[in-house]
Amino acid sequence: MTAKAMTDYDHLGQFIDARHPEQVEFLRQIVRVPSDTPPGDNAPAAEKAAELLTKLGFDVERHPVPTEFLHGYGMKSITNLIVRHRFGEGGPTIALNAHGDVVPPGEGWTRPPYEGLVENGRMYARGVAVSKSDIATYTYALCALRELAKSGAALRGAVELHFTYDEEFGGLAGPGFLLERKLTAPDYAIAASFSYAVVTAHNGCLQFEVTVHGKSGHGAMPETGRDAFRAGTAILQAIYAEADSLKTIKSKVSGIDHPTMIVGLMNGGINTNVVPDRLTLRMDRRMIPEENPAEVESRVRSLIETAVLGHDGIRVEIRRLLLANALTPLPGHEKLVSALQWHAQRVFGENIPAIGVPLYADARLYGEHGVPIVMYGAGPRTIAESNAKRPDENLVLEDLRRATHVVACTVHDLLAR
Repeated sequence: MTAKAMTDYDHLGQFIDARHPEQVEFLRQIVRVPSDTPPGDNAPAAEKAAELLTKLGFDVERHPVPTEFLHGYGMKSITNLIVRHRFGEGGPTIALNAHGDVVPPGEGWTRPPYEGLVENGRMYARGVAVSKSDIATYTYALCALRELAKSGAALRGAVELHFTYDEEFGGLAGPGFLLERKLTAPDYAIAASFSYAVVTAHNGCLQFEVTVHGKSGHGAMPETGRDAFRAGTAILQAIYAEADSLKTIKSKVSGIDHPTMIVGLMNGGINTNVVPDRLTLRMDRRMIPEENPAEVESRVRSLIETAVLGHDGIRVEIRRLLLANALTPLPGHEKLVSALQWHAQRVFGENIPAIGVPLYADARLYGEHGVPIVMYGAGPRTIAESNAKRPDENLVLEDLRRATHVVACTVHDLLAR
């Protein structure tokens, strides 16, 4: 790196360090607005973010998702935000994407889930790690770059902040909405993640709703009915036998092991003394990057249909709820990886791996539109360490500060090439 570049890094770091208390308060204001998904009434959370961004001097575009789209999608309100900041002419456009929707807090919290309480260098709140932290990371990285440019730094290109609000439902009303409508066409993208690894790939996901139709009957004369639960038991046995066999299918992507399959939700029946006439279950099948989604879906459907063949009077409906393709690296992503790893090693003092992860995210949608993307942001080494999607979700604020350094310097390098 040149002496001039090192001076730029120093300037970026000094700005980020000086503004870190302000960044923490910015994040606190973000997490204090609930954005539980479901139900997905998330326009108020976007409006709070837009208000804070405007106070920082950014022009904020609001892109509300039409109500008719949301009705079929299962959410109540979404407003996606774009901030565009142009530096010099030419150069690439780099998108920084974080999502502001969260899963409901659930029970078991020992701190308020929507307060942003800070204790011993950690902030506690639902969504503080996944991924409202990176709304703060990316915002203050751009603030630092904007300040650096005022001093005459030679940067060419543009940075866009994409703050979206439906990742928990798959991203089609978030990044998918922005990309499909050509509201953005970045050359590179970085999406929210944790700061001790650069994520280059993630699993795909298929989710199904399976409804088993039987016939009700009196509990004293069960032969008069067609027991949906009994047929459902055969389906469950088939699903979990298949889930066990999936452990033998190994991915070649570091950080990703094997496909998985679970049943996450079930309901049905009429009353304790009535043969159940219906059972509905929802299932989740994670696909490693090497798998073909069409082949996986065909096998799951066949598995379920075959399981109930011997059950007279039973009918099964299978409805696909979600198809999220796996994220695989695109040419050009190596520029992001190398810059992030170099700066993360410099800032964190340890080697930062480039890995895949078994979850799925809306980062894949950028990849599907031909945008090289990796995932990197504030947080620990693993989801478990942050209690993400569990009680007492938290973020080490020092990780927030250091990740902001890394992102700002990485974007600097892409704009200074």
